[in-house]
Amino acid sequence: MTLQAPKGTFDWLPPRSEVALAVREALTAPVRRAGYGYVETPVFEDTALFVRGVGESTDIVSKEMYTFTDKGGRSLTLRPEGTASVVRAVLQHGLHNGQLPVKLWYSGSQFRYERAQKGRYRHFWQVGAEALGAEDPALDAELIVMAADGYAGLGLTGVRLLLNTLGCRECRPAYRAALQDFLRALDLDEATRQRVEINPLRVLDDKRPEVQAQLAGAPLVVDHLCEACKTYHEEVRALLTASGVIYTDDPRLVRGLDYYTRTTFEFVHGGLGSQSAVGGGGRYDGLSEMLGGPVLPGVGWALGVDRTVLAMEAEGLLDREEAASRVQVYGVPLGEEARRRMFLLITELRRAGLDADMSFGGKGLKGAMKGADRSGAGYAVILGERDLAAGSAQVKDLASGDQTAVPLAEIVETLKERLRK
Repeated sequence: MTLQAPKGTFDWLPPRSEVALAVREALTAPVRRAGYGYVETPVFEDTALFVRGVGESTDIVSKEMYTFTDKGGRSLTLRPEGTASVVRAVLQHGLHNGQLPVKLWYSGSQFRYERAQKGRYRHFWQVGAEALGAEDPALDAELIVMAADGYAGLGLTGVRLLLNTLGCRECRPAYRAALQDFLRALDLDEATRQRVEINPLRVLDDKRPEVQAQLAGAPLVVDHLCEACKTYHEEVRALLTASGVIYTDDPRLVRGLDYYTRTTFEFVHGGLGSQSAVGGGGRYDGLSEMLGGPVLPGVGWALGVDRTVLAMEAEGLLDREEAASRVQVYGVPLGEEARRRMFLLITELRRAGLDADMSFGGKGLKGAMKGADRSGAGYAVILGERDLAAGSAQVKDLASGDQTAVPLAEIVETLKERLRK
């Protein structure tokens, strides 16, 4: 029996894998232009990092983490999200002792044991950006604008931004108490009742219809904000509006992690079925202290690469992406001596900056030309015994069918010139 990829995972294969690479580049381009530096953290971390940073009451920690004991008896966990690892790295290496805010971006795999379905996988790829060391509404707005620009740069038009605030440590206790009073009166299972006592905001994030049906009259955090949080949120909203970013206020929006405070947001798309979120984030001013560090306010986001590809697919943007050429030039050698010379010519073309491939396996003219057509190349270079004797090769325009003999010494410059047109 042939081995299969584990349930809830999938392989990125050409040409869609090229789209995934392009998505990562496009989503992080605005961040790189803004001076954010790249950070790469381990795929696995000390389990305590996520228990403390993400929160014991979250589904991620209580149900979804891939946790194992290594040969040294240490409890380690495959990272289920990126922010806790980035903050840990900042604290461990003292980046917060330099210029603030510390601005970082990352790109990598995350792992959660979830119920596998379209758009929700157990191994998935995210790009993320974090800014630590400043409590400033302009920083929140900067990150949101950059994420919106990343989606727009891919040609997506169906991505919507939902915006909310979760208050701060001054005003949230009163809201928490009001919400708990409301939730205790509902018909909830025992596990959810326990969650009401630990972190009632998590109950608002419960996706089960039987729970959501009872939450219609739940108190809203916007009705319990202190003046500082109201002013902060209004400034974020004003900066987004001034930047031309359209958003929808969603007073019930709660992210699935414990560390969020104040600004919280989500990017959603209608073409993904039940999993509508393509990215999201928010402010996490208390996370550093939760990890044993100093006061270090922060804000950031994570955007899903696989879900963004699905959104592009839903909008019909992948048809032209997947048809893109794999190479520009395809070599067709006919005979052993021609194969050796073609290998050197293809190497020379690549070193000159052209995308080039050739036929392997001793195929005849018909089979090799099929390979040329499938490669998406604009030109084929055909080299046979007569061509070698004449010191030239046949350069064929695969779109028009025109074919001309070009001296071997002039092939590289001739193709560079033609491909520039």
